[in-house]
Amino acid sequence: MRPLDTDRNPLFAGLDVSTQGCKLVIIEPAHGVVRHIDHIDYDSDLPHYGTRQGAVPDLGEGISESDPRMWIEAVEKLLGRMSDKGVTTERIQCISVSGQQHGLVALAADGSLARPRSKLWNDFATAEECHILTEAVGGIAAMIDEVGNSQRTGYTAAKILHMLRHESDFYARARTLFLVHNYINWYLTGGPDGGVAIMEPGDTSGMALWHPVSGRWSQKVIDAIDPGLPEKLPQVAPSDRIIGTIAPALAARFGLPSDCRIDAGSGDNMYGAIGTGNFEPGIVTVSLGTSGTAYTCTTEPFIDPLGEIAAFCDSTGRHLPLLCVSNMANGYNSVLERFDLSHEEFDQLARSTPAGNSGRVMLPWYVGERTPDLPYAAPLYFGFDLADFTAETFCRGVLEGHVLNLFEGFARIPVVPREIRLTGGLSKASLWCQAVADIFEVEAVPVEGEGAALGAAIHAAWVWGREFGEGRPLAEIGHPFVVLDEARRSRPDPERAPTYRVMKRLYRALSRRVRGLEGEDPFELRRELMGNQP
Repeated sequence: MRPLDTDRNPLFAGLDVSTQGCKLVIIEPAHGVVRHIDHIDYDSDLPHYGTRQGAVPDLGEGISESDPRMWIEAVEKLLGRMSDKGVTTERIQCISVSGQQHGLVALAADGSLARPRSKLWNDFATAEECHILTEAVGGIAAMIDEVGNSQRTGYTAAKILHMLRHESDFYARARTLFLVHNYINWYLTGGPDGGVAIMEPGDTSGMALWHPVSGRWSQKVIDAIDPGLPEKLPQVAPSDRIIGTIAPALAARFGLPSDCRIDAGSGDNMYGAIGTGNFEPGIVTVSLGTSGTAYTCTTEPFIDPLGEIAAFCDSTGRHLPLLCVSNMANGYNSVLERFDLSHEEFDQLARSTPAGNSGRVMLPWYVGERTPDLPYAAPLYFGFDLADFTAETFCRGVLEGHVLNLFEGFARIPVVPREIRLTGGLSKASLWCQAVADIFEVEAVPVEGEGAALGAAIHAAWVWGREFGEGRPLAEIGHPFVVLDEARRSRPDPERAPTYRVMKRLYRALSRRVRGLEGEDPFELRRELMGNQP
């Protein structure tokens, strides 16, 4: 960041209300610089909520929930610290909010929480509801016709049905059902005193209740939940619009101008695309964080007939086919803890083993899996002898297993990437960057900065400019802020290519066999793989 100056160029703010923390980024597009970054970690900065990795612990297997009031408190802390950290708050012209996708927030008529906690994207307690909804509309193919997606435990429709079936009092009390960023927008624009209740296509397309191509709610899915459900669902308006202004009380409290606008906001993946410069065809964003995602912006929708690739809208009027796997950093963190390793020691051990791990393959489905859709999955180990369960083989197995799992789903997206932009915690490790480049067979480069929060700030500047300014293109505004870490750019190693091509076939064969699907013989592929290794 450069020092603050004293001119009067407008500033734009992006908030990212994520699973484990909340970030604020403020940019000045006139100079192409980030003026302010701040972060709240829920566990350490808001300990009175008692969270572990952002969620309430010990609620039961597969349950992941948080108190939405924690997110509001985090936002208030970030906005309250701006002036103390030198931000000229009266220059902020627009705020945009990125939120973790799929989380369900239920509000009562008076604006209080109708349900005290929100089910998060990584809550797997709704598997039965997914099955009920799918059967009610006539199977997976019929469901995809209805909403462009299959029903997944992460999505919101099943969360609504779960509340109706198991917590009918909460459901009856609910008058408005929000996604996470919609709830923050409602608070910023006034909350119970006139807050704007509105949804937008990007995040809404992840509910499995609204079709991203037709732009309509599915009556069949609604009827399978509750014919009265539409009364609880806000209007869906375009993503590239301003929805209101900051509430007067908040403007006065935080020193914001009374006409500071709030734009429609979107989900974290939609803003992650913007924050990584995913403006042009062929650019693919891969996030290596709590979960793993791979997505790209397209002008045409992609509806996966199997429902494994999410058919989402983006936040600019285009589409965002997206793969999400539930397991990524969890396997890595578990190995560090199990063997008492530092990040550097993990790298050293993994590098001491050959690519392909001498035929040892891990299917890292530690907490169920979203892609493939296996909410009750458990990890599987193939090719490990009794003497092979060592720190070295586990480190290599976790590294390759997670990236292979991500690639296996990504291969369904009809796009030929020309460059992968990496984000998320594991993208800071060169070993993980190289594994992505080798297995995806394309150059991979980490993106510096704050991802979705930065994307939100860029989106705020773009939307405000379209309505009140020069109307500059999104890419023109965003490019100065997207900083690639060229020192850690990774290129595919041609010597590893034969090994990883067989590894990808072997991983696919194992994944299919364990699900009862036809596929190649994994034992024959292991023999072939061993022939490719030194």
